Amino acid sequence: MSRPVLMDFYADWCGPCSVMEPIISELKARMGDSVDIKKIDVGTDSDEARHYATKYGIQYIPTIVIEKDDVLKEKLIGVQSLETLEATLRSLVD
Repeated sequence: MSRPVLMDFYADWCGPCSVMEPIISELKARMGDSVDIKKIDVGTDSDEARHYATKYGIQYIPTIVIEKDDVLKEKLIGVQSLETLEATLRSLVD
């Protein structure tokens, strides 16, 4: 089985997104290589950002999407705690 993937949908101009930045960094430090973390800047007009924003129906930022084996496990809107994210991911790590 694959690693869980956390996608952080954000924009540089978004205040709550900047609150999430150190939380995501600490999460990466705690979880290491057991989780794949992708940051997706929806404040840009990139093809990747458009693709993922459409795929997951992103309407608000910050939004955290967690999937495993290409299956959506969680979609969390707004600022999330380190503890919430870590508990969700740990439940998905093999």
